[in-house]
Amino acid sequence: WPRHSAPLKSRVMEQPATHANHRVIALIVASALLMQNLDSAVVATALPSMAREMGEDPARLGAAITSYLVALTVFIPFSSWIADRFGAKRVFMLAIIVFVAASALSGQARGLEDLIGFRILQGAGGAMMFPVGRLLLLRGVRKEELLSAMAWLTMPALLGPVTGPPLGGILTDLFGWRAVFWINVPIGLIGFLLVAWKIPAIPPTNPGRPDVLGLALVGLALALGMFGLETVGRHVVAEPWPEVALITGLVIGVAAYFHCRRAPRPAIDIALLKIPTFRQPALFGSLFRVGAGAVPFLVPVMLQIGFGMSASESGLVSFATALGAFTMKPLVRPLLKRFGFRNALLINGVLASAGIAALAFPNPAWPLLATGGLFRSLQFTSLNTLVFADVPPEKLSAATSFYSTLQQLSPALGVVLATATLELSRLVAGRAELGLADFSTGFLVAAVVTLLSTPLLAALARDAGAEVSGHVPRNKTQ
Repeated sequence: WPRHSAPLKSRVMEQPATHANHRVIALIVASALLMQNLDSAVVATALPSMAREMGEDPARLGAAITSYLVALTVFIPFSSWIADRFGAKRVFMLAIIVFVAASALSGQARGLEDLIGFRILQGAGGAMMFPVGRLLLLRGVRKEELLSAMAWLTMPALLGPVTGPPLGGILTDLFGWRAVFWINVPIGLIGFLLVAWKIPAIPPTNPGRPDVLGLALVGLALALGMFGLETVGRHVVAEPWPEVALITGLVIGVAAYFHCRRAPRPAIDIALLKIPTFRQPALFGSLFRVGAGAVPFLVPVMLQIGFGMSASESGLVSFATALGAFTMKPLVRPLLKRFGFRNALLINGVLASAGIAALAFPNPAWPLLATGGLFRSLQFTSLNTLVFADVPPEKLSAATSFYSTLQQLSPALGVVLATATLELSRLVAGRAELGLADFSTGFLVAAVVTLLSTPLLAALARDAGAEVSGHVPRNKTQ
C-alpha cells in the first residue's frame, strides 16, 4: 500500500503483518463476527415460533431483525473515531461484551417491545464489533494480500449462515426460541479470550474532536428513515407519524450530506466517493445487498408458513443457501483472476438475480437454494474486497466506517422490502393470512432490485482492482 502520504506515526502503526499473522488475526476476528452472522440466521428461522408465542403477525415481527440492523447502522459511524481514540483492540473486546450481554437479555424478553429494546442494545455492540474487527485486519495487510485476507476473514464467519438455520430450528423445537439468543454467550466468551490472547494491541491515536453534529445528523436521519419505512401503511403506530418520520429523516439526511462535505473531520467521509473502486461497490453494490437481504428473511418464513414445515425442517432446507455460499469461497480468487472484478460483477450479478427469481416458484428442493447461494456469495466477496482496493492507509478507518454503515443498512432495507411486499401482496389479494403467492411476489421484487445494480456497476474500469485480483485485461497484454 502507498505509505508516503501517511504521517510517520501511522506508518509505524500500519506496518504490514507477516503472511502468517494476517491469517491468524483474520480467523480470530472471524470467530467473533461469527456471532453476528449466526444471530441473524437463527433469529429468522425462529420468527414464526416467536410470533405464535407473542401473538404477533410474522411479518410485523420482522422488526426484531430490522431494529437490530438499524441499530448497527446508526452506531457504526461512531466506531471509526472511538477505535482511533481508545484503541481498536480494546473497543473490539468491549463490543463483544455488550453484544453478549444484550443477547442474554433478548432471551429474557416478554414481548415485542422488550425484544426490540434489547435488540437495539445488541446492535450497538455489533456496530463496534463489525467495522473495528475488520479494521484490526486491514491495517496490517499489504494490497497483494487483501483478497487472501478477506477470504480468511469471511470463510469462518460464513459458518454462521451455514449452521444458523438448522441450529436455530433445532434450538427452537427443543428448547424454544429464547435459546437462539443464549447460544451467543459461549461463542462470545471464546471470541473475547482469543482476541485478548492473540491479537496485538493497536495504540490509540489522537483523532481530534469527533464530529458530534455530523454523528447526530447521520444517526437521526437513519433512525427516522428506517422507523418510517418499517411502520408506514402498516398501522403499527398512529398516522401520520410514519410519514412525518420519513420526511424528517430525508430532510436531516440532506443536511447531514452537506455538513459532511464541509466538516474537516466528518462523521462520514464523503470525499471517499471520489475513488471509483470505492464509490461503485459502496453505492451501487448496496442495491444488490438490499435485494439479497430479503432472501434470508423470506426463505424460512415461507417454508414454515407456506409449506407447514417445523423450525428444524425449514432450518435444514435454508442450510442449503448458506452451504452454496460457503462452497463458493475457495473459487473466488481463481474466478476474479480469470475475469477481473468488473466482468465477474456484471455476469454474476445477472446469475444471482436469476437465482432469487427462481425462488418465486415455490419448491422446497434444496439444490435451487444452494445454486442461488453460490452466486450471491461471489458477488458479496467481490464487492467487499474491491471497495478497499485503492483506499490509502490513512483513510482506512473512515472507509471501514462508511462502508460498514451502508453494508448494514442494506439488509435492514431488504427485510423492510420483504415485509412490505408481503403485506401489500396479501392486501391486494384480499387474504387474511399470508400465502405462497405473497412469497412469490416477494422473491420477484427482490430479484428486480438486485438486477438494478448490474448496469450501474458497468461503469467500473476494466482493470478495476487488478492489483488485488491479479487479472490482466486483454487489451493490456497486447
